[in-house]
Formats: sequence, structure tokens, C-alpha cells
Amino acid sequence: MSDLQQRVEALYRSDVRGSMLLIVCLWATILFVLFMTWPYVPDAGIKLAVAVAAAAVLIFNTAAILAMVNHYKEDKDFIYGLDIKNADAYRNRKS
Repeated sequence: MSDLQQRVEALYRSDVRGSMLLIVCLWATILFVLFMTWPYVPDAGIKLAVAVAAAAVLIFNTAAILAMVNHYKEDKDFIYGLDIKNADAYRNRKS
């Protein structure tokens, strides 16, 4: 594996880890808020609406993040190659 390919893979893996961390934080935050506010919601109909809204936010945001990671996987050579090329050019310019 070439040096460029190794750097691309390292950047991709870093983005995947960051994305998974964001998904975990999203779920933890939404569920924490849901469970902490649940006792203060007086009506069953409102509880249902809040639960459905929380589920929609979790499902759609998780799907969006996973779609982004999938897109990065498909085009990682192009996406990260540009980042590496620009970072190298910037580093060489400063030297």
C-alpha cells in the first residue's frame, strides 16, 4: 500500500470513528432529555408525540450520518486525496 493510500485510509478511519462517536452522543443526548422530561409531560397524547418526534430525530440523523460515511467510503480517494494534497502544499509553502 502506498504512502498516499495509507494516509487516505487513516483519515477515513478517523472520520468513521468520529461519526460513530457523534451517533452515540446523539442517541445518549436525545434519550437523556426524553427520559428526564418524561415525568413532566402530563398527557399521554403528548407523550406519544414526543416519543415519535424523538424517534424520528434519532432515525433520520443516524441515517444521514451513515449515508455520509458511505459516501466517504465510495469516494475516499478523491475526498481525502484533495485534503492531503492541499495539506502537503500548505506545509511545503511554509517551509
